[in-house]
Amino acid sequence: MEQYIIKGGNPLVGDVEIGGAKNAALGILAAAIMTDETILVENLPDVQDVNVLLEAISVIGAKVERVSRSAVLINGSMIGSVSVDYEFIKKIRASYYLLGALLGKYKKAEVPLPGGCNIGSRPIDLHLKGFKALGAKVSIQHGAIVAQAERLVGKHIFLDTVSVGATINIMMAATMAEGYTIIENSAREPHVVDVANFLNSMGANIKGAGTDVIRIRGVEKLHKTEYSIIPDQIEAGTFMFAAAATKGDVMVRNVIPKHLEATTAKLIEIGCEVEEFDDAVRVVASKQLRNTNVKTLPYPGYPTDMQPQIGVTLALATGTSIVTESIFENRFKYVDELARMGATVKVEGNTAVIYGVDKLTGAQVSAPDLRAGAALVIAGLAAEGITIVDDIVYIQRGYECFEDKLRGLGAEIEKVSSEKEIQKFKLRVG
Repeated sequence: MEQYIIKGGNPLVGDVEIGGAKNAALGILAAAIMTDETILVENLPDVQDVNVLLEAISVIGAKVERVSRSAVLINGSMIGSVSVDYEFIKKIRASYYLLGALLGKYKKAEVPLPGGCNIGSRPIDLHLKGFKALGAKVSIQHGAIVAQAERLVGKHIFLDTVSVGATINIMMAATMAEGYTIIENSAREPHVVDVANFLNSMGANIKGAGTDVIRIRGVEKLHKTEYSIIPDQIEAGTFMFAAAATKGDVMVRNVIPKHLEATTAKLIEIGCEVEEFDDAVRVVASKQLRNTNVKTLPYPGYPTDMQPQIGVTLALATGTSIVTESIFENRFKYVDELARMGATVKVEGNTAVIYGVDKLTGAQVSAPDLRAGAALVIAGLAAEGITIVDDIVYIQRGYECFEDKLRGLGAEIEKVSSEKEIQKFKLRVG
């Protein structure tokens, strides 16, 4: 089993390049099979979630050709099956995007109920409600969602709660429905906009993505395109908080600063200097960090995927901070691990009260999910001594070359898979 071993205490200093957005890539790759012509997708992150979805797409018959580490050609003309294997779904939740894509193109789809990170219940009833509104019959059979329709017809759909997954899935299905669809209370996240822009580049007619009302005029078919995915705002934010927690100075390159506004605002609030450029953000943490309060909200609010990273950083700030998680109920699993490193945090329901400490100390901890795993790596980088992070398979699902990028900023971190490698690292770093 692979682990990260970290010797903390080095401020992170230097430049880091951010890859393509994982969450945008998953929607875009699913949408790429909606035409029989060849699609080129660039700025693709080389992470496990993306690679699993590409494998799922190829297994149902699409031609997938990786032309480089960050580019792929996809041709969906040879798809012979609208049934996706459970093996893929249990690895990544976002395989459910194949429901909207297959239903839109073939008017039928069969996808097992999803898996992914264990961060709480993420029901897909809104997705199914949307498909039914468009005219599909939807049922659960043998652990799979089966959706089919003779024809899909545009409808006025109101989402009871803001859901990124449901917005993207319904948008894909409605792209090839007859007539006009309106999705109200739609998610406004940058990756929703990116999937809409991608579909439009294939000939779809989608307006309003990035607002809470999306209007879609259905088209009969989609065509080939070449498309570059937006930078990953969560990867960028993770490095920004790593700079803050380690009292570093990091230039985060290949970003869209507008997408990082909620993260940037909190970093400034706790005492960091943040400088914005056209496609880069510099974070300098030269002063003692201060406490703050934060509540996760749908975009443009503070992202739930950045909650563990700020939690770890606030553990090292002066005073008492309150973090409220309003999106997922199991997002505080990292707190018990952080306590092993000397943090003082009290969780009550969906709120964590964080009492800042002077320092964290290295310990053996376990990553409970993707973002919490990255946050524990940040804790290890800021801590005194050696930290070992177990279950890093979660981290590899969403961060490309994580340890390499951190080493490029001066971090002492290595991926190890044996006691011998751990001892070797300890000898090397003294």
